[in-house]
Amino acid sequence: MSLLASTADLGPGVPRDPDGDAALGAVVKFHAPEVVFGVGALAEAGFAAARLGARRPLVVTDPGVIEAGWVDLLLGHLRDARLDPQVWHDLTPNPKDHEVRAAHAWYVDRGCDVIIAIGGGSAIDAAKGVAILSSNDGDILDYAGVDQVTRPIPPMLMIPSTSGTGADVSQFCIVTDTERSVKITVMGRALVPDISLTDPRLLTTMPEALNAATGLDALTHGIESYVSLAHNPLADIHALSSVRLVCGHLRTTITSPGEERARAKMAQASLQAGLAFTNAILGATHAMSHQVGGLLDAPHGVVNGVLLPHVIRYNARATPDRFVALAQAAGLEVGSAPGEEAAEMLAAHVRRLADDVGVPRGLADLGVTAADVRQMAHTALDDACLTTNPREADEADVHRLFMDAL
Repeated sequence: MSLLASTADLGPGVPRDPDGDAALGAVVKFHAPEVVFGVGALAEAGFAAARLGARRPLVVTDPGVIEAGWVDLLLGHLRDARLDPQVWHDLTPNPKDHEVRAAHAWYVDRGCDVIIAIGGGSAIDAAKGVAILSSNDGDILDYAGVDQVTRPIPPMLMIPSTSGTGADVSQFCIVTDTERSVKITVMGRALVPDISLTDPRLLTTMPEALNAATGLDALTHGIESYVSLAHNPLADIHALSSVRLVCGHLRTTITSPGEERARAKMAQASLQAGLAFTNAILGATHAMSHQVGGLLDAPHGVVNGVLLPHVIRYNARATPDRFVALAQAAGLEVGSAPGEEAAEMLAAHVRRLADDVGVPRGLADLGVTAADVRQMAHTALDDACLTTNPREADEADVHRLFMDAL
């Protein structure tokens, strides 16, 4: 699949409507798993896994999700469906190459079949890494790039416990190359899970900092996918909805953690943002954020929250009109303001939201130094997400953005 198979690259023969979208005659691909969504949906996990052919599924998770009690609940549902689940949990945030290798060895040793992840983006990405290695030769780092996974992989059931990564519906797998201290992006249709199961109850046990980080990650997904060169009308709907939901409900999940409606809306925001970005891809914010995360093992959503306002301002010069709809979705009164002004309003709004949920104002607060920027600006150019950024960016441009965000 081409990164630019979108309304941005349809050729001169395809008509467009006044909003810049392709006319009905254009061909749009929209990738999505089967979605099971709602309070209590975890009880469907056993049936879902069995429908995928599971007998001895591998459950990939982390110690925090185990401590919260969700893994025991999941295992009960799997055993009720007469399955024999095998649990692997030696995982840290931002999954590392050696962790994927270890999880794959566990998968092979235990004779597993279907792969289930329950947790945040780290657990889901690690599970995707296991799926890749289970039927493809080599090392997980060999699959960096687009459509490098060529052999069929085992069925995957993903159960998110955070409200932002969208990994449960996406065609992305992000793994840290520990030797080079960079995150590599594996991307391809093969990585879209078979079933995404979201139970908003799982969001209630997130630590506050993780709640803030993943919420800002969802917001970044929505904004970046809407202005991406690969945007399309089907993805746009989900992108705008996710922005509206995050801006309307993230603060409430911080101030009133037990408020069920806000949790459900943030779960929906994460899901829709994931559907948007897996079909429209992302942009410079993610390309840069992956470098910071690889270097410092910093929380991905927090880094996005710091970088996003700067990238919004940068991209507004290339696609100003797209930011009007985004600002409106965020709840801003833009009136007849031109696109660049709407983008400035949105950038300021994102920064206020980040302030309200406790995200630092600069990368220096996360440990980034001016000396780190040169290398990060260089490696960002290899990130697939930069390909669909609406405004072209060379190494000097990325360097300036990093310095502005420092």
